[in-house]
Amino acid sequence: MSDPQTTKSAYAKPIPVPSHESRPFWEALRQHKLTMPKCSACGHRWFPPTLLCPSCRSAEVVWEPVSGRGKVFSFVNFHRNYHKGFADERPYCVAVVALDEGPRMISNVIGIAPDEVRCDMAVEVVYEDIAETATLAKFKPVG
Repeated sequence: MSDPQTTKSAYAKPIPVPSHESRPFWEALRQHKLTMPKCSACGHRWFPPTLLCPSCRSAEVVWEPVSGRGKVFSFVNFHRNYHKGFADERPYCVAVVALDEGPRMISNVIGIAPDEVRCDMAVEVVYEDIAETATLAKFKPVG
């Protein structure tokens, strides 16, 4: 995988650089699939990815698809500009989404005005291809 920071595109925000632990997650997103690590020993799922299960410390980690559905656990609406790439999108919502399968992940809630986002709101994943080498998982309200 080439260095996404050198990818030429109109995308003006930071582009994720996969680590060894997170590479399967980012590769699956490129195929518009949301996957999470799961322990073959105890069945625990978690995010962000690590090489060992945080529950039982087993190295028997597999990557499995998840539904991409969940609920907003917590959120914040950003009104201030912390990076020039986000200037035209303010305000925007950054949320902790509790997936139906258990893990929580941080992402944006889109497709709704930020001041309409609520905790326990049902959401589902949508994919945003931001460069040849990177896709983001974002969430929109269900329905």
